Amino acid sequence: MPEQKQSTWAGTHVFGAQRIVNPRTLDEARELVADSPRIRALGTRHSFNDIADSPGVLVSLVDLDPGIELSDDTVTVSGGTTYGVLAAELQRRGFALHNMGSLPHISVAGAISTATHGSGTRNGNLATAVRALEVIGADGELRTVAAGDAEFEGSVVALGLLGVTSRVTLAIEATYQVRQDLYADLPWSGVLDRFDEIASCGYSVSLFTNWLGDSVQRLWVKTRLRQNETGDMPVELFGGRLEESADRSPDGAFLDNTTEQGGIPGPWSERLPHFRLDATPSNGDEIQTEYLVDLADAAAALSALRTLGPVIEPALLITELRTVAADELWMSTAYRRDSLCIHFTWKNLPEQVAATIPLIEAALEPFAPRAHWGKVATLDSDVVAARYERLSDFRTLVESRDPGGKFRNDYTSTVLRTL
Repeated sequence: MPEQKQSTWAGTHVFGAQRIVNPRTLDEARELVADSPRIRALGTRHSFNDIADSPGVLVSLVDLDPGIELSDDTVTVSGGTTYGVLAAELQRRGFALHNMGSLPHISVAGAISTATHGSGTRNGNLATAVRALEVIGADGELRTVAAGDAEFEGSVVALGLLGVTSRVTLAIEATYQVRQDLYADLPWSGVLDRFDEIASCGYSVSLFTNWLGDSVQRLWVKTRLRQNETGDMPVELFGGRLEESADRSPDGAFLDNTTEQGGIPGPWSERLPHFRLDATPSNGDEIQTEYLVDLADAAAALSALRTLGPVIEPALLITELRTVAADELWMSTAYRRDSLCIHFTWKNLPEQVAATIPLIEAALEPFAPRAHWGKVATLDSDVVAARYERLSDFRTLVESRDPGGKFRNDYTSTVLRTL
């Protein structure tokens, strides 16, 4: 009987790989890579397109021991480990990461390879914490690339094209506390006039909108606290009113899968993510799209999208607006550009979403948007080439590390024009 096909976590893509293998040891993974003509790494499946698929084998390292090793300022961990597991262990030992994505369920290697981010005008995406990578190359041998190496900045956000990332070394710092507060109904006029100020009013800030009406539905502020500080928040902020109720989802519904809100201080590991590790992340039955534009264009880009509100809203669950600091990683969506991240969580309506996306991309075109690598978008190869000035260098690096194309797939061939 043929193996039943498996899909991404939300079911938006069914993997076409011949088989999916979860090795139990690093040696098993190395042997599998060496013996497979075509192979790709598969993380925790939190993608919405075919970026992680393979015409041959998919290998997942999620069953490998995390092997967490700490030094004074770094942690090294297996690439298949989830951020939630890593964060809990770091917190237990008195350490922290600078940033977390909204979902702690995602794997470390998968998140950094696609430039997945958290939020904060001064916070780089998750990949900016990387200090070294151990990668299983096409021949099954281990190769390490570290900060300062000539190819390092091209190797971190590598979209799985340089091999299977077996271990990752990340920068860490002393643990800290965070509180979360929700504000309701911020006037759009104030959001557009004072966006930079709003986006930097906390350590991590999110705005949530359905693009209709004169108000943004919610402002979610995560405040980093000094020792013994409670960080009391005002009852009104930027025209929005403080919501005292906890455990409220971005669209205003009460849920039991969000991290604790209501201004209750807690460890960074339990506040920076939006969702709890022990619960279903987000809505679950959904499609996701995201575009990053220059933060300097935030007001203009948001104004352009507001005109599409009546078209966007019928297929939309919620849009989240966040920021991320610029970095030097060649294929990062925030490469050399402080960015506004415009994220759409759609209802599971593929045809309606597919019809809406081109309208959004046309409205954002004057602002040179970069689409999230792992989410649904047009991702035209000519557009990608125009958006990433180091793409030619990245292709050269890929060719040098994998001349036979073992780690390539339809996605990379189409989007990046790899062989």
